[in-house]
Amino acid sequence: MNAPAVLYESSLSHLTLRARGKVRDIYDVDADTMLIVTTDRLSAFDVILPDAIPGKGKVLTAVSNFWFEMMRDVIPNHLLDIPLAQIVPDPVELAQIEGRAIVVRKLQPLPVEAIVRGYLIGSGWKDYQKTGAVCGIVLPEGLRQAEQLPSPIFTPSTKAEVTAHDENINFEQAVALMGQAVAEQVRGVSIALYSRAAEYAKQRGIIIADTKFEFGLDKTGKLYLIDEILTPDSSRFWPADQYQVGISPPSFDKQFVRDYLETLDWDKTAPGPKLPAEIAAYCSAKYQEAQARLVNN
Repeated sequence: MNAPAVLYESSLSHLTLRARGKVRDIYDVDADTMLIVTTDRLSAFDVILPDAIPGKGKVLTAVSNFWFEMMRDVIPNHLLDIPLAQIVPDPVELAQIEGRAIVVRKLQPLPVEAIVRGYLIGSGWKDYQKTGAVCGIVLPEGLRQAEQLPSPIFTPSTKAEVTAHDENINFEQAVALMGQAVAEQVRGVSIALYSRAAEYAKQRGIIIADTKFEFGLDKTGKLYLIDEILTPDSSRFWPADQYQVGISPPSFDKQFVRDYLETLDWDKTAPGPKLPAEIAAYCSAKYQEAQARLVNN
């Protein structure tokens, strides 16, 4: 099997580049429409690494689009049914972004990342060890690392700039940023999305330990799901057959790369270290396996 083509940075001559994020390049199409290109860039510890993960952007796009379609009855999303070729008529530029670009409506992004946790891991586990709570939500005593929570919890965080760190906040702080009605809607929708996805994924051998959603509002105040959803970048995916309480399970996401970076003498500031080819290839294979299990199963 040929290795997937790599796109580190897109270049579209006739569209205006609106922003270049950690992974996505965003272009203005018109007053109401944007083009989002998901590259193969990888960020770890909020630093964009100099080496790409082959095929990663196409995996993220395919997995996101699959979930967007499945969740349409829960909440509308930002996808527009406009052919890419209509937006990018140049065949060379179209080939560069095919399979990794989406045409979306312009919305006002909410200033909060909607994180749902079903298992106690990562920063949630660290908070629990210190305080017995996660983002102000008090949890039962005696829970162990990677243990499933009694029910999923909504633990929002602020959105940081590309070079900064997100910060966990409690629900009251989320209300202060979004308003009571929107915050409650975001919490309810986020838990509903996570719960349905977790049940679906578990039937396919994947545990979704936690995930992050992003939302935006149109001019009438209607809520939409935006960005990406339930991908190996925005979620913690564990193989169900290797899961056990008390340890941090292996995953289908970039945790493998993070673990490698932890072995280096690097202070987690830019520029990031180069990745050995075998590390990038292994990470690419894990992303593709997640797609195969979820979308192609």
